[in-house]
Amino acid sequence: MSRPPTAEPPAAEAPPRRPVLFVNPRSGGGAAGRARLSDHARELGIEAIELDPGQRLDELVADAIDDGADAVGAAGGDGSIATVAAVACARDVPFVCVPAGTRNHFARDLGVDPRDPARALGAFAAGIERRVDVGEVDGRVFLNNVSFGVYGEAVRAAGYRDAKLRTLLQTAEEVLGPGGDAGGLRVVDDLGIEHRGPALLLASNNPYAPRRPGARGVRPALDGGRLGIVVVDSPAPRTPPRARAWTAPALVVDGDREIVHAGLDGESVDLRMPLRIAVRPGALRVRVLAPRSRSVRDAGSPRPARAS
Repeated sequence: MSRPPTAEPPAAEAPPRRPVLFVNPRSGGGAAGRARLSDHARELGIEAIELDPGQRLDELVADAIDDGADAVGAAGGDGSIATVAAVACARDVPFVCVPAGTRNHFARDLGVDPRDPARALGAFAAGIERRVDVGEVDGRVFLNNVSFGVYGEAVRAAGYRDAKLRTLLQTAEEVLGPGGDAGGLRVVDDLGIEHRGPALLLASNNPYAPRRPGARGVRPALDGGRLGIVVVDSPAPRTPPRARAWTAPALVVDGDREIVHAGLDGESVDLRMPLRIAVRPGALRVRVLAPRSRSVRDAGSPRPARAS
């Protein structure tokens, strides 16, 4: 009696001829150095460029592609990874994510194990190419999320990276307390309700899954073609704050200010209002090792996601 056929793993794509890895040695408290990622990359025939303070990472990536790089990767935190991915997206060049940051949100949602960053280098030569969505706001690409209000103000604080929870609580007290200013934002939700001056507004590249308090937020997919949007209104006296979550392909944000502070993939940025935040379905080519994550789909049209 013959055995039933088994599913064959997808074949790896042809390896790039000139792969380049950009290494941020300061991310994650020096995680890239501890993992010897530059050395491992060079042993695999990957050009490794370590970043010095003050260098423009986006310009370095663009120059490398102009010089013939046909796949680029980033070893660092979410900010460095997003910068390299944005250039790869604009140039339609495959991208490899090597987690070497503190939280590695995008890598985790992509299915890359942050406990073994050196293994992720194998995606250059033996990876499977898939397409995932990116978000865009004010001409800037983001992989995880853009946030306003309490978080958008907190990322500007000098001590944010060393004490995130304490800084968030202090910022919340300043922004939401008497005389505070929650940013003067205005946004309309999927029910047509206008939210003015919310305590928090977050738009993510694909929605996060509902989770237990204190659990790590994850996105079950990176190819749904929709933003995950959460708005938390500033609380009134003796009234719990009202919150609303929904999904949409795009979101318009207006407000009383010309410039608004925001957190973009964990980095502090100033954005000009009004803003249009949108998803670009399948815009980023990523190379990942098999077996691939459920977060990554085969190439083709993005599957529809139901509104929440």
